[in-house]
Amino acid sequence: MFVYGVLRTSEWGWVKPRPEQPSIAGVSLSFWLIGAGLLVVWLFLLWEGHVVRAGREPLVRPDMFRIRQLDGGLIMFFFQFLLQAGVFFVVLLYLSADLALSAMATGVRVMPLSIALLVAALGVPRLWPRTSPRRIVRIGILLMLAGIITLLTGITLESGPSVVTVPLLLIGVVIGALASQLGAVTVSAVPTHQSGEVGGLQNTATNLGASLGTALAGSILLSILAASLIAGIRDNPQIPASVQSQASVQLAAGVPFLSDSQAQAALDKAGVPQEVTAQVLAANQQARTDGLDAALAVLALVAVLSLLFTGRIPESQPTGDEVDDPALAPA
Repeated sequence: MFVYGVLRTSEWGWVKPRPEQPSIAGVSLSFWLIGAGLLVVWLFLLWEGHVVRAGREPLVRPDMFRIRQLDGGLIMFFFQFLLQAGVFFVVLLYLSADLALSAMATGVRVMPLSIALLVAALGVPRLWPRTSPRRIVRIGILLMLAGIITLLTGITLESGPSVVTVPLLLIGVVIGALASQLGAVTVSAVPTHQSGEVGGLQNTATNLGASLGTALAGSILLSILAASLIAGIRDNPQIPASVQSQASVQLAAGVPFLSDSQAQAALDKAGVPQEVTAQVLAANQQARTDGLDAALAVLALVAVLSLLFTGRIPESQPTGDEVDDPALAPA
């Protein structure tokens, strides 16, 4: 519910509803869905606490969230998957839609990430078996931030597919390095008999992060795309006023991410003159770049925010004997 609300913000709006889009009491339906999702999570935790007090077996023990090491590992799992899913979304959209590469060519361009991931996942534990997990996580987030900023500054109207190579190498190293650390951090935070609950929480954190990362990047990208395209058409004196007025009305509810060939086909079908089509295509190209850059800028800010939570990751490598809360130890 929460993720769906975020995902629909590009079409419905965050708070102020877009024209002819659903709303309740003059507020976008996305706002209410996001709030309802948070309310459901709160009620779930209250219910699980009630189940524990009644002496029954809960799905998850709310007091587990008081364990600093477990809490830190889950938070960083959430941020890692949010960032990587958001970046994947932007990169794949840039390669397949903006540059109109084939599926095969797109896969080849993404391959450096897989290679770097595998090398880092195998190499980090072997080369630095006793290095502080907190240090590795912090360095990883900084490398992720560097990759996002490199991608942000590299995507322009003239850039080609090679612009993604270095950022994907950096991000692949981060994913592999964090994969070698965070799993051990979370599992070792509780007794062995509670590892199943930790696995469920870990999967929830990663799935929520990946879903929210894609939704957030997509929402920001499409919102900026629409605003930029409308402004580009409205401010272009070579586009007739009638076309500007019609575009402002029709695009207000949202704009799909269209490649040049797709936009060309749609304009030709609508009978738009060639000279006007050329101007609209130029505005669409700039709007696509603006949308991609905006999504990456938001992801960069999220990466900076995630650094604030790295202090919850332990300094030393977990041994499997750490239990921060005696109440969670086996009787």
